[in-house]
Amino acid sequence: MRMRSIRSAEPNADATLSVTDGSAVELRGVTKVYGDGPLAKVVVEDCGFTLEPGRVTVMVGPSGCGKSSIAFLIAGYERPTEGKILLDGKAITGPSSDRLVVFQESALLPWLTTYENIMFGPKARGFNKKEAQQRAEMLLDRVGLRDFRDKYPPQLSGGMQRRAELARALINDPKVMVLDEPFRGLDHMTRGLMQEYYSSLLEEHSRTTLFITTDIDEAIFLADRLLIMTSIPTRVCKLIEVDVPRPRKREDVLVDERANQIKEQALDLLHEEAMKAFAGGSKAAADFVGAYVKRRGGRDGR
Repeated sequence: MRMRSIRSAEPNADATLSVTDGSAVELRGVTKVYGDGPLAKVVVEDCGFTLEPGRVTVMVGPSGCGKSSIAFLIAGYERPTEGKILLDGKAITGPSSDRLVVFQESALLPWLTTYENIMFGPKARGFNKKEAQQRAEMLLDRVGLRDFRDKYPPQLSGGMQRRAELARALINDPKVMVLDEPFRGLDHMTRGLMQEYYSSLLEEHSRTTLFITTDIDEAIFLADRLLIMTSIPTRVCKLIEVDVPRPRKREDVLVDERANQIKEQALDLLHEEAMKAFAGGSKAAADFVGAYVKRRGGRDGR
């Protein structure tokens, strides 16, 4: 793993800002149960996968299958009921600045300006002020918010808020970034622009990333690897390597033959899992799923 350190100018400063390519995260037989006794709900069951250093793993699964629960487990906000989660071979036992999460909802502090929000982490962690300021200025340029540095979150558009949150996460240089449907709720055009923007950030500097989405086109555009998840209780259904060359443009990926092969494979798996989830509530739905599976089997066998 490569690391570039930004040295502190103060002799008594222990903290430095660094830039890393990321770390490996491994889930081994992870199960998460919420509640006890007859009210217990198994959300994640015997789930195992690895986030490879410096690569983007995109998790896709039926809505409500437990993807966000896995994000909370990796972040350390929750503990597995069974199994282990390892960061570079060491057990994750709680939250840490080496793993940062960008949530679906904005987490910018509304009483702080864009610049102050970006500087919040380094200031709280005691990083050298001069070095942190230099990096904040660089990130403001990189995310295109220099002219909005003194604006407060309510004065920013949805896309600007997302960019500010990315800058706030990146300034802390986490080993692992977890993004839980970060572009959800944005209009179609803004979401497409944010996908392009985030892709360019990833291509400029690789970082271990788990990106969670329900949008298969978004997933294929951003991913090095796809994790197709089962319905609840969730586990990995299929790992698919997205061997589409980088750099990528959305319009090119949409018509790329290999990307569309991956899309068709992923959609077949997701459809089947979604149908299983749908069938969980009634016998009629279960019969419908059974007929669908038989029909698929007959078509595939021809």
